[in-house]
Amino acid sequence: MKIGDLAKRTGLSTHTLRYYERIGLLPYADRDRSGQRDFDASILTWIEFLGRLKTTGMPIRDMLRYAALRDEGEVTGPARRQMLEIHREQVRTQIAELQECLLVLDTKIAGYAGGEQRTKENDARPNTSRKPLRSRPAGSVTH
Repeated sequence: MKIGDLAKRTGLSTHTLRYYERIGLLPYADRDRSGQRDFDASILTWIEFLGRLKTTGMPIRDMLRYAALRDEGEVTGPARRQMLEIHREQVRTQIAELQECLLVLDTKIAGYAGGEQRTKENDARPNTSRKPLRSRPAGSVTH
């Protein structure tokens, strides 16, 4: 698969794909007779996984470490698992923090919605809870 096709299928730019290849996140692609990159379709699964790591906030240096371990084969399985377990805990912590933020936002939005509803209700009906103000002669006192 040519780099342009890979870009279309992954949503990454050709520049990003070349960069990932240059720094070692992607294996070097075979070249065709004209010297153009020719990626194997199996790279799609790896790129999708890298995208998930990126989305969850894994730094590129950690992705590079994981990729290097992956290239070393099955013997590095325990080390890769440990990396992913550590990252998973970081993601869980981030999700918990985001859920707390979401709760604050929901509460704030509900407060505004309640205020809007009260305003709409008060605008729609006359205020019958208070008697209208009456003019009184100056100096008069009511008991």
